[in-house]
Amino acid sequence: MRNGSTYTEIRTFPIAIVSYDEKPGIQAIGNTAPDLRPVPGTHPTIQRDHAKRYGTVTLMAGIDLLTGQVHALVKDRHRSREFIEFLKILDRAYPTETAIKIILNNHSAHISQETRTWLATQPERRFAFVFTPKHGSWLNLIEGFFSKAARSVLRHIRVNSKHELKQRIIEFINDLNRDLRRSR
Repeated sequence: MRNGSTYTEIRTFPIAIVSYDEKPGIQAIGNTAPDLRPVPGTHPTIQRDHAKRYGTVTLMAGIDLLTGQVHALVKDRHRSREFIEFLKILDRAYPTETAIKIILNNHSAHISQETRTWLATQPERRFAFVFTPKHGSWLNLIEGFFSKAARSVLRHIRVNSKHELKQRIIEFINDLNRDLRRSR
């Protein structure tokens, strides 16, 4: 009781809201021969020989809707264990008292027994999932980030290995986050 009246103590906790999704099937493509520069009167654009395919990778990314920071992981696959690895990245990125709300779709890795088992080991209220409606992933703001990445980095990229592709994607994200910190 305080001043003769009853009250309920309300405790507030910091919250991070992260828009998350995967972009699978990013192809690691290399050239079989060097590009040919444009030659006036012969061919006005860069000419490329056949492509060599090294395989695909998956970009798992979440954008913090309050700060704009992008958290990312690039792997060969996107199963429950890779999703849990991404959750661990988020766990390290935010103070322990911060509740992390994640907007995501109903992909099997997000609702699997392996994921639920890992979440059960986390402090209460640390992670909360908000699922987008089926066929409504376009509602998730991370899709805009994937579109930007596809237009600015992934469209015509040529690499010598899947490893190089992974490095260049992470480098792109690190540059974005660095520019974001400078603009604050």
